[in-house]
Amino acid sequence: MDSPPKLCSMAYISYLLLLLLCSLLFPVSSTSYSIATTSNYGTEKVSLQLYYESLCPYSANFIVNYLPKLFDDDLISIVDLRLVPYGNARVGRNDSITCQHGPNECLLNTVEACAINAWPELDGHFPFIYCVEYLVSKRKYTQWESCFEKLGLNPKPINECYLTELGKMLELKYAAETDNLEPPHKYVPWVVVDGKPLYEDYENFINYICEAYKGPVLPSACKASSISAI
Repeated sequence: MDSPPKLCSMAYISYLLLLLLCSLLFPVSSTSYSIATTSNYGTEKVSLQLYYESLCPYSANFIVNYLPKLFDDDLISIVDLRLVPYGNARVGRNDSITCQHGPNECLLNTVEACAINAWPELDGHFPFIYCVEYLVSKRKYTQWESCFEKLGLNPKPINECYLTELGKMLELKYAAETDNLEPPHKYVPWVVVDGKPLYEDYENFINYICEAYKGPVLPSACKASSISAI
């Protein structure tokens, strides 16, 4: 049975087709936004985990066109967002890693894992990952190093990570986490809210966040009018 068209399954997808899909599916008007993480809503946060791979067009689409909605109306204040860049890769002999969309995806998976490690706070690594995935969506992922200059980031910790064993260790950690998901992931993006996978309904992740939130005051994004608009 084929996977829904908005998902990257474990079946092989030709690289040229991916490039065509990227050009057709991602109307993106901007590469920048602001992250506000202050909260007036208490300490109860909803966990949001995204299991993805860097060159999957649907993962890029979700990161570029959907996840930024978290930063509207202070919604991020009630969310603990965690990104896991590994997806449908496979670990082979001698801990070698093979990625669904080839070596370039393995490289960018590792680069993004290194960014999370180097800048563990969300406002540190998410803008960088957003920038890289925006370039993926525009068929310019080979220009990923331009994100350092665009964001005023020091490339040294990332270069020292992905060019050494540290990057591989990070990816093996994410491999173990992804491969031990219960229930197992079937495709990417694989979105999990408070431990529950959203399956094909992942684009409606905000609804699930608002339903799971148990804090005293709802952000405006969780009010009925905002949900219906989304």
